[in-house]
Amino acid sequence: MATALLLKPSLACCHLQARPRQSRTSSISSLFSQKCSLRHQPPAVLPARAQRPCPVVAAYGGGDDGAGEGGDRRQRGGRDGDRRKQPSDGFSERVVQVRRVTKVVKGGKLLSFRAVVIVGNKNGKVGVGCASAKEIAVAVQRAAKLAKRESVDFPLSKAFSLPHRIDGYWGAAKVMLRPAAEGAGVIAGGSVRIVLELAGVRNCFGKQLGTNNPLNNARAAIEGLRALRTFQMVAKERGIPVQELMGMDRKTEPSAAIAGAMAEVV
Repeated sequence: MATALLLKPSLACCHLQARPRQSRTSSISSLFSQKCSLRHQPPAVLPARAQRPCPVVAAYGGGDDGAGEGGDRRQRGGRDGDRRKQPSDGFSERVVQVRRVTKVVKGGKLLSFRAVVIVGNKNGKVGVGCASAKEIAVAVQRAAKLAKRESVDFPLSKAFSLPHRIDGYWGAAKVMLRPAAEGAGVIAGGSVRIVLELAGVRNCFGKQLGTNNPLNNARAAIEGLRALRTFQMVAKERGIPVQELMGMDRKTEPSAAIAGAMAEVV
């Protein structure tokens, strides 16, 4: 019995010594070989999932291609596509100035935004509007509506220039407008240039001689355009023929130079 007890530990030790130990380097090399084998294997092809239409898109009549009513938003103009679709009246708008203004009241200060917008149809009609609101978009919309309501008409020559020279005044602003030959372009700056471009003038000289306020300069330019007259307009206002207006006899025919000057303005 004693011999058996003495032999058991020795047998256990021999059994433990017979099992080989795995070193750290061998384990690392085996892991590296497994990763390399997995890396060189072709990717598994997953089964294609059946494409089902979205219930929300299907409810609005759209499909996977977005050709329905609720399809691609880029084709409809986004979420606000219906809101932005407004009847086109031929006017082009341009925002000249947006400023933050405050009004002092009993409880404190009320913050709002003031927008100056110039509109024109590029065919002898232009206007300027100024409005304020708590949001910039609302202020621009109100100013554009006011500018369309107060727009003025003026005559254009065949060269898309002014029929004669004119000066416009509004407050401390003075704007000088001079006609130019075809190909000269619009030589002006600030809000005066925007007024001339939206009015349809392609050849003109403009100069701001007073204040630098864009609103006053725009209104001065519009006042100058409002005062433009042609020979036919003045003769109609006086109730006399054009020949009498120019100091000629009614029976005599005008010369070529005078006839060209009369026919220059359309």
